Amino acid sequence: MNSFSPSMVGGGERCGFVSGSQILLKKNFLGSALPFALNKGTYSPWLKQLEWSRYRSGHRLAVYARIKKGQKHEYPWPDDIDPNMKSGHLSYLSHFKPLTEKPKPVTLAFEKPLVDLEKKIVDVRKMAEETGLDFSEQINLLENKYQQALKDLYTHLTPIQRLNIARHPNRPTFLDHVLNITEKWVELHGDRAGYDDPAIVTGIGSIDGKSYLFIGHQKGRNTKENIQRNFAMPTPHGYRKALRMMRYADHHGFPIITFIDTPGAFADLKSEELGQGEAIAHNLREMFGLKVPIITIVIGEGGSGGALAIGCANKLFMLENAVFYVASPEACAAILWKSSQAAPKAAEKLKITATELCRFKIADGIIPEPLGGAHIDPTWTSQQIKVMISKAMEELAQMDTDALLSHRHLKFRALGGFLEGADVEPEKKRNMKKKEANVSKLTADLELEIDNLKRAANEAKGQSSGPVITKEAIEKLRLDVDKEITNAFISMGLQEKLETLKMELSKVQSKSESPALNPALKDKADKLFQEFKLNLSRPGSFLSLKQKLEKLAEVNKLVEQREKAEKLRKEINEKLGGRVKERMEILKMAREKVAKGEKLSEDLIKEVDKVKEELQEMLKSVNLEVIGSSKKKAPSAPPGLEEKLEKADEVIKMEIDKAVELGGLKVKLEELKAEVAQGSNKEKINELSKEIREQIAAVVDPAELKKKIESVTGLSQPEATDTLPRQAGIVAD
Repeated sequence: MNSFSPSMVGGGERCGFVSGSQILLKKNFLGSALPFALNKGTYSPWLKQLEWSRYRSGHRLAVYARIKKGQKHEYPWPDDIDPNMKSGHLSYLSHFKPLTEKPKPVTLAFEKPLVDLEKKIVDVRKMAEETGLDFSEQINLLENKYQQALKDLYTHLTPIQRLNIARHPNRPTFLDHVLNITEKWVELHGDRAGYDDPAIVTGIGSIDGKSYLFIGHQKGRNTKENIQRNFAMPTPHGYRKALRMMRYADHHGFPIITFIDTPGAFADLKSEELGQGEAIAHNLREMFGLKVPIITIVIGEGGSGGALAIGCANKLFMLENAVFYVASPEACAAILWKSSQAAPKAAEKLKITATELCRFKIADGIIPEPLGGAHIDPTWTSQQIKVMISKAMEELAQMDTDALLSHRHLKFRALGGFLEGADVEPEKKRNMKKKEANVSKLTADLELEIDNLKRAANEAKGQSSGPVITKEAIEKLRLDVDKEITNAFISMGLQEKLETLKMELSKVQSKSESPALNPALKDKADKLFQEFKLNLSRPGSFLSLKQKLEKLAEVNKLVEQREKAEKLRKEINEKLGGRVKERMEILKMAREKVAKGEKLSEDLIKEVDKVKEELQEMLKSVNLEVIGSSKKKAPSAPPGLEEKLEKADEVIKMEIDKAVELGGLKVKLEELKAEVAQGSNKEKINELSKEIREQIAAVVDPAELKKKIESVTGLSQPEATDTLPRQAGIVAD
């Protein structure tokens, strides 16, 4: 560090910053400065100590101090900014980047039955294709019923179910919506007091060429982001940042758009010490004095004062599944019913849904969401928000400053009216409770139909020879898939990107003969494809397209296998020709003889073995690997076993005759013979047979019988045991 230029101080001695980041003060300077300090009344113990040291020592006094180098703050604006940029947000000024991993699909508890049904319908379709049976009519009927059940479910959601959708982990955040609806966007930071709360994001953006100031609560898209954003719970710094930006917008005449999505203000000790309540109250007061239009959109959950601190607007709109409450249902249930398990009841009593708040004229309108929630199609939801903002601005733009302030003031003054002790009309009382969809009955009926279809497919599985796929059917399926993919791109808001990519690709192909893709174009195509796959993977969305894509993949696989088999067959026929046919005739003849029960001659057996070896060599000659061959040997009985078994039969027969005489069973045997001869009832015959067998078994001693068989046949213990099944059969006969 270079020294300052010398200057005369006090008694004429020089003082300066010397190299090495040290400060050197000479004794004469201190000596001349002390009387001045004493005269000014700034005498202090350390000066006194310095004065004494000067008189005690004749040496000069040196004071050294290290100067710390400050942390380098890089300004985020890039050096090589494109001056011709006309659209797109400045992504390098924001920490909000695309996620490296796509969010995992999350199924809410009340959605699970329908998600399971969707999987079952897909399974039934696969089974039908495997069996080759035409269940298309039944499956289409099931899909229609499924869609109706889905519609009924999301049309008649309970308040707690809407709250769960509002808290869905994959629900689009404030920045998702802003980047979808603005042509240009620059994020602004800081409260000008040394803090920048990440839970509240502010910035300037343009919609249809008009500039707006955007303020919103920002939730995280995963656990890491949620921790960074403090789960969208602002501290006082966040509200002061929002107020600074509101004043900035008021000064420059920018309309203010605020997005609410917070469980509430952060209620820790530090926030209270820093004035959380004061910051919220200050915002409430100041917002009623702003001379520009203010529009508020509740995109998720709006929790108490933490939401209202940026929600004092001329117009307040809510997404269909958004909620706005003075206390969370869980907190309310814990206070009133002493248990958070009563949250569904509390949610109903609090009237937190968009429909209820519109009825109370707290909200000015409901912005529709796709079936299943905003996370099913974020782009479409953002466009609905954009349309609502444009409509509201058309109305507010007609008002002058006084009218705007009066409109905002009267809107809030009109809230909270009630009639005490008034009777409720019977008709209103009857219709007060919202009808809930009987989803359980619908799902039960659908499951029954699916099970019936599965049973029919399983029964036919053994009889079917496999799916018959025609070229016309494949072509029709491909056309259907192309059409549905185009519609999906349009509904996802990706059609414009796709058309742009096609144009760029056609230009590159016309200029270059090389089939290789430009890396930039390839990267753009990959990003577009990943975005399409992400939207397609959301549960409940594009069900028909998913099924057709799966079906097309299976069909392509079958066609590929069929083509390979056909190609292989032709290749074998071309190379081997009639030689294989002659040898196969020999094998066929041998197989027919075996089937008839005829014995093969030794010459024929040798010829068959020779043919097999020749066939293996032929297959190897056309580069086909022979995994192995096996010879089936007919089981042959050990020598002399038949004679031994005949002797065993005689012994058993003798023992049975003895048992019949001892047990007096001759009469019953005659009776049984007579019943069989007359063709009597089978049940009666079976009863007599069973009774005779039981009595014979009671008389015959198995151990004694076994010894006799061993002595007559000469079989060892294991061999005798092996013959017992046959002996048991003889006894039964």
